Amino acid sequence: EVQLVESGGGLVQAGGSLRLSCAASGITFETYHMGWYRQAPGKQREWVALITSADGSTSYADSVKGRFTISRDNAKNTMYLQMNSLKPEDTAVYFCRGVGGRGLYEYWGQGTQVTVSS
Repeated sequence: EVQLVESGGGLVQAGGSLRLSCAASGITFETYHMGWYRQAPGKQREWVALITSADGSTSYADSVKGRFTISRDNAKNTMYLQMNSLKPEDTAVYFCRGVGGRGLYEYWGQGTQVTVSS
């Protein structure tokens, strides 16, 4: 059974930091491109950041560039999102997504809530 389990969400004041984790099981983690997405109340889910399987290249949405850092530890089958300088508009449920098999396989986690107070 494939599982992606997010953790690390919570309530933080504006300007603060959080580190999200996404622990994967049931997949060959190092072969999967991994990404973070978020969905705020009343809004569509949006892409936040991506890290590739091959060389660990990263890319970010403009809204988080320079504040968030995505990383992965293939030995631990875990992906991370370090979030600094958080803003109230970062409040959302954060989801991790894994894509493998050249797009044939796609898995999502259940999400973790991040709330940033002003």
